[in-house]
Amino acid sequence: MSRGRKPLHPVKAREIIKALSKLGFVARHTKGAHVFLKHADGRTTTVPMHPGEEVDRRLLRKIAADIEMHPEEFMCLIDEA
Repeated sequence: MSRGRKPLHPVKAREIIKALSKLGFVARHTKGAHVFLKHADGRTTTVPMHPGEEVDRRLLRKIAADIEMHPEEFMCLIDEA
């Protein structure tokens, strides 16, 4: 495994949103239990905020693709947040 990368593991939505905020994403609105975030350069993603649940690896990969970041690098950023 290369430096700066971590294997994906389920995390809480708050941790994801905190990491996305560090990258410059801003919560634009919510609909139900979903938070829609947007970056000034036009990238967007959605994070589910279901109480007591964690976001699984599959959805973490989707969010990483939305923000154009390698999944393991995104995981490292989340763990640092």
